[in-house]
Amino acid sequence: MLSYRHSFHAGNFADVLKHIILIQNLEYLTKKDKPFCCIDTHAGPGKYELDGEYALKTREFDSGIAKLWQRNDLPECVAHYVSLIKRFNSPDKLTRYPGSPLIAKQLLRDKDRLCLFELHTTEIKLLTAEAKKDKRISVFHADGLKSCLNLLPPFERRGLVLIDPSYEIKSDYQQVVETLVAMHKRFATGTYALWYPVIDRSRNQELERALQASGINNVQLFELGIRADSNEHGMTASGMIVINPPWTLAAEMKQVLPWLADVLGNDDEGFYRIQTLAAE
Repeated sequence: MLSYRHSFHAGNFADVLKHIILIQNLEYLTKKDKPFCCIDTHAGPGKYELDGEYALKTREFDSGIAKLWQRNDLPECVAHYVSLIKRFNSPDKLTRYPGSPLIAKQLLRDKDRLCLFELHTTEIKLLTAEAKKDKRISVFHADGLKSCLNLLPPFERRGLVLIDPSYEIKSDYQQVVETLVAMHKRFATGTYALWYPVIDRSRNQELERALQASGINNVQLFELGIRADSNEHGMTASGMIVINPPWTLAAEMKQVLPWLADVLGNDDEGFYRIQTLAAE
């Protein structure tokens, strides 16, 4: 949706989970000397000002990165994530939050590529400005779900596709499954990381059933909630569904998710879920 602005939500608990898993996937790809391609279907503007009008209106970052900023007991995965966020801030103050594109950029080697899609007419200008002069990065003013198929399979034959639409339209839940099936047919060995919100649990259950019925194998789900499911307005949890995840990811998340649920949860309501949707 062209009306959606992630600036209202930057640095919230959902971003914490999404970006920790993004980092773990990219770092796993760097363990081999061969190059890889990372594709982001909904890149946004690249970075967010937490002291700006949008972020301060909702202050969702208070339930996410702000709770982790000054802690000295962070699990290794979380500590690495926070250290990357600190690169964009002064040592004593949290004012900026990098989006997925700038987090991924920090982990690229000279031989790797980053392909960014953004449809919003304002945010594409900001994203292009952030990516300029970096030959490893390509920016496309296009619908990432439709257009990124043209990049698959990447010539590197190794890579990650990050998919995180706004889900403002109910049909997004069906469209992401159809797109993943099409992507997987073209690039079956690639890793795919699909973000989802929990607003209406029935939609998430339909999404999970559709993926299980798709015939795609090796699918894991990682979910973090800060309060129990509710019929009230607002996101209570979010998750990442990863196809062809690193073999180390589930074990890492078993250590990290209970800790995050405890630290980020509201009034002891935090919870997590780890589930294999389809075995290898």
